Amino acid sequence: MTLRKCRETSFKRLGAIASPVIELTVDGQSVVARAGETVLVALNTELGHVRNFEFHHERRAGFCFMGACQDCWLWKTSGERIRACTSLVEAGMSLSTVAPEERA
Repeated sequence: MTLRKCRETSFKRLGAIASPVIELTVDGQSVVARAGETVLVALNTELGHVRNFEFHHERRAGFCFMGACQDCWLWKTSGERIRACTSLVEAGMSLSTVAPEERA
């Protein structure tokens, strides 16, 4: 199954359809989300993944979806580390999939 087909069949917004649309940025790319969604839901829905795996050339979509596995760590551009699965999107939020020390 292609990544596009997987994204089309796996990640759909159901409960938040009436929520306001907000925009955030991930690695400089604009992402549309719905208020009340987690960062993980927004990124999987819009991009089909949360981050790139640091040890292989593959994309990661999160694993446990409840904050236990450490697979969805992202960084705010301020340097604060967040879990995509337990953090709600915020309008204007700016995120990076690369640790601050690796960006420098």
